[in-house]
Amino acid sequence: MGSEFKIPIIWQDENILVINKPAGLLALPDGYDPTVVHVKEILAPEYGRLWIVHRLDRFTSGVMVLARSAADHRHLNTQFQERQVKKIYLALAHGDPVWDSLIVDQPLTTNKGRRNRTVVDLHGGKPSITHIQVLKRYGSCALVEAVPQTGRRHQIRVHLASLNHPIVCDSLYGSDKTLKFEDIFPTSADQSHFSGPLLDRPALHARALELNHPATGERVVFEAPNPSDLQQSIDVLNAQTG
Repeated sequence: MGSEFKIPIIWQDENILVINKPAGLLALPDGYDPTVVHVKEILAPEYGRLWIVHRLDRFTSGVMVLARSAADHRHLNTQFQERQVKKIYLALAHGDPVWDSLIVDQPLTTNKGRRNRTVVDLHGGKPSITHIQVLKRYGSCALVEAVPQTGRRHQIRVHLASLNHPIVCDSLYGSDKTLKFEDIFPTSADQSHFSGPLLDRPALHARALELNHPATGERVVFEAPNPSDLQQSIDVLNAQTG
């Protein structure tokens, strides 16, 4: 089967398949358009039947684990439900936070409105907690690490937006649709090698996943390098700060 997406394999054995999901690729089949390609559709011809354990948003890149049997799926699913899995994300967030780290404890309600947004709902929302730490400041934005303690839809995106620091290029939650070179260097004439935007999707990447291996019980950590669009944006921002 042909596809524009190439899925890097981080780890494989008889029980699990760990991938670095490209941004733009659906983790699960589209409920409205079954012709849209998704993770299992690409991988199944080579790796056989696979079970989705958790999802990443379509335009979020990074580490995803798939089970290779129903028993492995049950084992991993229990870990996620009991919050035994540690997920670490990197994001570029707008603005310059006044804090270095904090815990966001804001209950969330999903699928609000025609755009299927998630919103903070202090009265009817489900408990949602994210640990956030600033890794580097650029003035106009900051590189942050986000560790969700719960697993609500769009959780990191909504929690950062609730702090008035929406993720760069996350137009669903209050950001511009693209990040261009001139947004970072507005007076520079050296733009010849940047023919398009640096980023045109939310600047969010699932960097690492820590869990117990379903067969051995060993605590294992899987990491995914930054995709080229996010890394290029970080490199340009680093050049700005010297």
